[in-house]
Amino acid sequence: MEKRPPSDVIAAVATAPGRGGIGVVRISGPQLKAFAEQLSGKQPQPRLATLADFCGSAGQVIDQGLLLYFPAPHSFTGEDVLELQGHGGPVVMQMLLTRCLELGARLAEPGEFSRRAFLNEKLDLAQAEAVADLIDASTTAAARSALRSLTGEFSRTVHGLVERLIELRILVEATLDFPDEEIDVLRDTDAALRLVRLSHDLAELRTRAKQGRVLRTGLSVVLAGLPNAGKSSLLNCLAGEERAIVTDIAGTTRDAVRETIQIEGIPLHIIDTAGLRETDDAVERIGIERTWREIEQADVVVQIVDARSGVTPADKNIALRLPLGERRIVVHNKCDLAHRQQQRWEEDGSAHLLLSAKTGEGMVLLHDELLRIAGWQGHGEDVILARERHLSALEDAQQRLAFAAAQLQQIELSAEELRLAQEALSRITGEFSADDLLGEIFSRFCIGK
Repeated sequence: MEKRPPSDVIAAVATAPGRGGIGVVRISGPQLKAFAEQLSGKQPQPRLATLADFCGSAGQVIDQGLLLYFPAPHSFTGEDVLELQGHGGPVVMQMLLTRCLELGARLAEPGEFSRRAFLNEKLDLAQAEAVADLIDASTTAAARSALRSLTGEFSRTVHGLVERLIELRILVEATLDFPDEEIDVLRDTDAALRLVRLSHDLAELRTRAKQGRVLRTGLSVVLAGLPNAGKSSLLNCLAGEERAIVTDIAGTTRDAVRETIQIEGIPLHIIDTAGLRETDDAVERIGIERTWREIEQADVVVQIVDARSGVTPADKNIALRLPLGERRIVVHNKCDLAHRQQQRWEEDGSAHLLLSAKTGEGMVLLHDELLRIAGWQGHGEDVILARERHLSALEDAQQRLAFAAAQLQQIELSAEELRLAQEALSRITGEFSADDLLGEIFSRFCIGK
């Protein structure tokens, strides 16, 4: 893909909407020293904070703050960058932004600053995406993983695999000029062993990336079951506070109650729903319909039953209505009232847990089961905060390597598969990326970044 850096000036408010002690307007483009002088009447010095009055077209002072100037190419975008650090009121920020537009800048699109950094080769595509992931991180572990990607750890690992793949391609393709000797050449250079080791290291990277997807998106968990089974009590126990109303009256929960918690740094989006039963109450019936919609979108359903009665025919009917392939945990709640101890067992392809949401006994079993379903295997120190497109590219590359290994005796076919594997890996960092893909990626960023 040919990178074509733009030549116009863009501006946006870089801080979050609302009031704050400080607000920042960011400007990027060519030759911004004159722009800064028109705005403040001062010639800014590179990378030196300058106290300045930010003035309107008639010379009136809009705000007073700090002016920062980063000349190209030593800036985030690789272009001249100005940052106006003023008072963080929304009206003041809008007035400053309007003045920048009057001076010839245009309003930046979402993610356009990061896109320019990519086009000017200040960041590769994986690093640029890590900027958005760091901003959106919902847990400490996710933030640390995003920061590692931003500093280039993921990209360096991918580049290392690509370099080894190129060496293997050179070896394999060189034999095409010597068809009578190709088998000996490949055997003498351990081409097959190199390919095996490369495939193994790629598989390890995929495992780290899959763990990162869990960190990035978390797990959507729906609590479902008959009325009074203890769904709201379980939500409160998971959340560590009283988030849902708990009574002995069936049908208390009419609408979904949502809470996001963390277990070992993994975000779990817990949704408490209306009890599932036949009812003539119109409002409760609407809540039950919404429950089934939540179930259809869930990553996992925690079906809660009363430990005193066990799985009843009504509970079995609920299980039968779950979407095909839905991952399910059956929680036998109120083990304290049933005078039984915490326990885990497998039955009908689902994990069954005996616990008490009231006393907390057995909750560690539920925590462990949710982490197991999420595929979490570690503590996040070597995890790659991957996106779906990264996982797709890694899977594509691994399949290509498998095809290349199977066809190593047919050198032309093997060489082509190795080329396609390299192209798949290069999509991660942006060496091979279509413009429409870039537009889709950066459009999801916040404005000002």
